[in-house]
Amino acid sequence: MQDAKFVSKAFSRIAGRYVLANHVMSLGIDWWWRRVVSQRAALHKPQRILDLATGSGDLAAVLLKACPGAEVLGADFSLPMLRHAQARRLPALIAADALRLPLADASFDLVTVAFGLRNMASWPEALREMRRVLKPDGHLMVLDFSLPSVSWLRRAYCWYLREVMPKIGGLITGQREAYEYLCTSIEAFPSGQDMVDLMRQCGLGPVEVRPLTAGVASLYEASVMARPE
Repeated sequence: MQDAKFVSKAFSRIAGRYVLANHVMSLGIDWWWRRVVSQRAALHKPQRILDLATGSGDLAAVLLKACPGAEVLGADFSLPMLRHAQARRLPALIAADALRLPLADASFDLVTVAFGLRNMASWPEALREMRRVLKPDGHLMVLDFSLPSVSWLRRAYCWYLREVMPKIGGLITGQREAYEYLCTSIEAFPSGQDMVDLMRQCGLGPVEVRPLTAGVASLYEASVMARPE
């Protein structure tokens, strides 16, 4: 999957300008993607939400507004990123590895992860850990980049990932290597039916897929699959 040490160092180096780089490279559309997640989350009326790979707290902050009265816990393994989340005065943050969460079984109504699963050392282990902390009637929402299904658009998008995005990310953050990794990881990450199959293998389902912005990103929503008696 991913080299956890490299990912940790990469995010530590770009933490200070990570949000700005995201907004610039997505032309601000990442804000709308997170809003879609928060609106969908509110439909479930969760009381306890875990936002994994919370980073600078962008999604956690939107969830707090969309789900008034809900407890939102943000977790991330990068301390530099969490410091930026603290600056936003988010009420609950913890430093934690998503593969080994220091949290009780069946303790959350909703788990969210935006652009974070792709960077975890093992996607199946991370998904199983998310399932572990979800209540029996809980839900998981995964927002991440995907590849458009239309062939010409996919080719254009992959060209952008390889040739343009690392240059822009490098100019903004001074860390082109980090963005070369991030762009490569997007092409390698399962999307569409491949992600649906992976989530089902990890005890999650049924899974609903919502392509966003012509499939540049996708939102995967899943419930906890009942364990066999």
